[in-house]
Amino acid sequence: MDGSVYKVIEIVGTSRESWEQAAQTAMLTAARSLRDIRVGEVLSMDLHIEDDKSVLYRTKLKVSFRYHNEE
Repeated sequence: MDGSVYKVIEIVGTSRESWEQAAQTAMLTAARSLRDIRVGEVLSMDLHIEDDKSVLYRTKLKVSFRYHNEE
């Protein structure tokens, strides 16, 4: 069979340092259980704020990975 099939999911990474670190945390964690990740697209970035200070950076990503036939 020709062609490929891809699954698209949304994941959220967090970091106390930056949105970039939050995105990297999300992708590195996803890569431990998903094979053949092709694209990570940033959908949104926000902060969890407590006591008028930014406490936690959050980055939401759309991630696509390829399905593999296990035959």
